Amino acid sequence: MVLVKEQKAKLIDNFKVHSRDTGSAEVQIAILTERINDLGLHFKLHKKDLHSRRGLLLLVSRRRRLLKYLKDKDMKKYEEILGKLSLRK
Repeated sequence: MVLVKEQKAKLIDNFKVHSRDTGSAEVQIAILTERINDLGLHFKLHKKDLHSRRGLLLLVSRRRRLLKYLKDKDMKKYEEILGKLSLRK
Protein backbone atom coordinates (compact mmCIF):
# COMPACT_ATOMS: atom_id res chain seq x y z
CA MET A 1 0.00 0.00 0.00
CA VAL A 2 2.86 2.37 0.67
CA LEU A 3 4.77 3.70 -2.29
CA VAL A 4 8.31 2.41 -2.53
CA LYS A 5 11.02 5.07 -2.63
CA GLU A 6 12.08 4.14 -6.17
CA GLN A 7 8.46 4.12 -7.37
CA LYS A 8 7.89 7.58 -5.93
CA ALA A 9 11.14 8.89 -7.43
CA LYS A 10 10.09 7.58 -10.85
CA LEU A 11 6.73 9.37 -10.58
CA ILE A 12 8.46 12.61 -9.58
CA ASP A 13 10.84 12.32 -12.55
CA ASN A 14 7.94 11.79 -14.96
CA PHE A 15 5.82 14.71 -13.73
CA LYS A 16 8.26 17.30 -12.36
CA VAL A 17 8.01 20.88 -13.62
CA HIS A 18 11.61 21.86 -12.88
CA SER A 19 14.76 20.03 -11.77
CA ARG A 20 14.17 20.17 -7.99
CA ASP A 21 10.41 19.80 -8.08
CA THR A 22 8.75 17.51 -5.54
CA GLY A 23 5.61 19.39 -4.56
CA SER A 24 3.97 20.85 -7.64
CA ALA A 25 0.33 20.03 -8.30
CA GLU A 26 1.28 17.69 -11.15
CA VAL A 27 3.61 15.63 -8.94
CA GLN A 28 1.10 15.52 -6.08
CA ILE A 29 -1.68 14.36 -8.41
CA ALA A 30 0.54 11.60 -9.81
CA ILE A 31 1.51 10.35 -6.35
CA LEU A 32 -2.08 10.47 -5.10
CA THR A 33 -3.27 8.57 -8.18
CA GLU A 34 -0.73 5.84 -7.58
CA ARG A 35 -1.77 5.54 -3.91
CA ILE A 36 -5.45 5.43 -4.90
CA ASN A 37 -4.78 2.66 -7.42
CA ASP A 38 -2.88 0.67 -4.79
CA LEU A 39 -5.75 1.03 -2.35
CA GLY A 40 -8.16 -0.16 -5.04
CA LEU A 41 -6.20 -3.40 -5.25
CA HIS A 42 -6.16 -3.62 -1.44
CA PHE A 43 -9.96 -3.44 -1.31
CA LYS A 44 -10.34 -6.36 -3.69
CA LEU A 45 -8.79 -8.55 -0.98
CA HIS A 46 -10.13 -6.74 2.11
CA LYS A 47 -13.71 -5.77 1.38
CA LYS A 48 -14.59 -4.88 4.98
CA ASP A 49 -11.64 -2.59 5.70
CA LEU A 50 -13.70 0.52 6.42
CA HIS A 51 -10.91 2.50 8.08
CA SER A 52 -8.76 2.37 4.96
CA ARG A 53 -11.83 3.17 2.85
CA ARG A 54 -12.14 6.47 4.70
CA GLY A 55 -8.50 7.18 3.89
CA LEU A 56 -9.22 6.40 0.25
CA LEU A 57 -12.07 8.92 0.21
CA LEU A 58 -9.76 11.57 1.68
CA LEU A 59 -7.13 10.86 -1.01
CA VAL A 60 -9.72 11.06 -3.77
CA SER A 61 -11.06 14.38 -2.50
CA ARG A 62 -7.53 15.81 -2.18
CA ARG A 63 -6.74 14.75 -5.76
CA ARG A 64 -10.02 16.24 -6.98
CA ARG A 65 -9.18 19.60 -5.36
CA LEU A 66 -5.70 19.58 -6.91
CA LEU A 67 -7.15 18.76 -10.33
CA LYS A 68 -9.65 21.61 -9.98
CA TYR A 69 -6.81 23.98 -9.04
CA LEU A 70 -4.76 22.87 -12.03
CA LYS A 71 -7.76 23.19 -14.36
CA ASP A 72 -8.40 26.76 -13.18
CA LYS A 73 -4.70 27.69 -13.36
CA ASP A 74 -3.57 26.04 -16.61
CA MET A 75 -5.99 24.06 -18.78
CA LYS A 76 -3.20 22.74 -21.03
CA LYS A 77 -1.33 21.14 -18.09
CA TYR A 78 -4.63 19.80 -16.76
CA GLU A 79 -5.40 18.02 -20.04
CA GLU A 80 -1.82 16.80 -20.28
CA ILE A 81 -1.87 15.21 -16.84
CA LEU A 82 -5.24 13.61 -17.51
CA GLY A 83 -3.78 12.06 -20.64
CA LYS A 84 -0.70 10.78 -18.84
CA LEU A 85 -2.63 9.32 -15.93
CA SER A 86 -5.62 8.20 -18.03
CA LEU A 87 -8.15 9.72 -15.60
CA ARG A 88 -10.60 10.61 -18.35
CA LYS A 89 -14.02 9.05 -18.17
